[in-house]
This record gives sequence, C-alpha cells and structure tokens, in this order.
Amino acid sequence: MKSALPDDRFILMTVEPLALAAGNRIMEICRRGFQTLAKEDCSPVTQADRDAEAIILEGLHRHFPDIPVVAEEDIAEGGEPPEVSDTFFLVDPLDGTREFVGGKGDFTVNIALIRQGAPVAGVIYAPATRQFFAGCAGHAEMGNADEQHRLMDRRPIRASHRASPVRIVASRSHNTPETERFIAGFAGAECVSVGSSLKFCLLASGQADLYPRLGRTMQWDTAAGDAILRAAGGMTTTLDGRPFVYGPGTAPEDAPYANPHFIASGLPAAG
Repeated sequence: MKSALPDDRFILMTVEPLALAAGNRIMEICRRGFQTLAKEDCSPVTQADRDAEAIILEGLHRHFPDIPVVAEEDIAEGGEPPEVSDTFFLVDPLDGTREFVGGKGDFTVNIALIRQGAPVAGVIYAPATRQFFAGCAGHAEMGNADEQHRLMDRRPIRASHRASPVRIVASRSHNTPETERFIAGFAGAECVSVGSSLKFCLLASGQADLYPRLGRTMQWDTAAGDAILRAAGGMTTTLDGRPFVYGPGTAPEDAPYANPHFIASGLPAAG
C-alpha cells in the first residue's frame, strides 16, 4: 500500500533546496564554459540542462518515490513519459536555455506539483540574479540567495489589481504576430519582454498585469510560474476563459504535454 502523500507546504519546502542546488550547478557550468547542442526540435540544450535535471530528479525520487515526475530533458532525449494519475511533478531544469546561451540572466529552474489538473505548488529560481519565488495555496513569496545559492531571506508577494495603462509582459525569444495583435488591443499599454517563467513572477509580485502567450509552450515551461501566480491571487486561463489544466492531452493534435494558448493575469481592475 502506498503511504499517504505529505501536504503541499511540506513538499514545497523539500523541493526548494533542489531548485537552489540545480541553480548552483548551472552557474558552475556557465563560469567554466559549455557546448551548445541541438535537440530534435532544433531548440538548444547544454550540459547545464542535463546536470540540473539530474540533481532535481535524484532529489524528487528520493523524497517522493510515489509521485511520478515528467521532466523536459528526459522526454526530449527519448524517454517515455511516466504514467500519471492525479498527482505528479513537472520539471524544467533550465527554462530559457536561449537566454542562458546568449549570456542573459533571465533563465530559471522550474519545479511544480500538479494535482487533479491544477498546479498546487511551485518553485522558480533564477540563478544568475539569485532571485527565488515559491507558492502553494494561500502562500506566495520571493527571496534572494547568496553567492553560494543559499536562501537568505523571503517575503510575501501578492498580485496587484490591474493598472491603467495595463502592464503587459511578453516572451523575449518566442513572440508571435498573434501576441502582438493582442497587445495592440490595449491602448497605451506598457510592455516589457522577459525570458523564461519570470513572466509569471512579475505578475505574482504585482509588477505586471497580463502575460498573453499565443504561441507554443510546454507544461513544464508554465506550471511552476502558474502555481506561484495562483498562490498570489492571479490566474491562468485559456483564450476562452476556461481554467488552465495540466496533464497529458490538453492540447489536441500536439505532444502529450504541450499547452494550448493562454492568458495569465493578476487581479482585475479595482472598483
């Protein structure tokens, strides 16, 4: 008989050190230099992606042997996705590999827990800037790590009510004409382009209002940020307003863990 699963706050606290350790390894490889290879879909991959994922998978399997893990690099290298039921992890060990390769700092480590289709806990660590974000139901926070990637402080965060003009954040490396048309519908909108899952973190911490993604993403790209955003009071929905769901087959005629298009948002306008 399987043992009862621990609560989400305990899982979050257990997962946090794995994200920090993975970030430490990424920066070690960044400092020494690395070779950039191409996956089958022509997207870049480095040893940092692989080493960070190995650290996370070892820790998750050791602490939570009964929870399946769907991890980006394992799938990209031909691994069969595990069978999942209502509870599983989604892992992107280095979200924003293009930014990493290009010498930019907005790449992240993403770990999320999914339950019954919803992202219920998430951790994001940006090792270049040493910014840390985490969230589960009713609890969202951010903090900073030291040069050894040890968390120094943490403080609560909350999504803000929509500003006027609206503050929109968009993808740096994957913008699309559809996204541009969406943004054009908000007169005077303030726009910023950011890589990786940090877009969700800007919403969760009240620094942006909308993140439209009218282009292809995978669930490991979004789940951790979505969990933190929901914990901070925001929400992610499909273009027709339905709640955004995680699990195999949510984007018909695409890969099992591909996402449909979505809009992430903070709180509605006040009043």
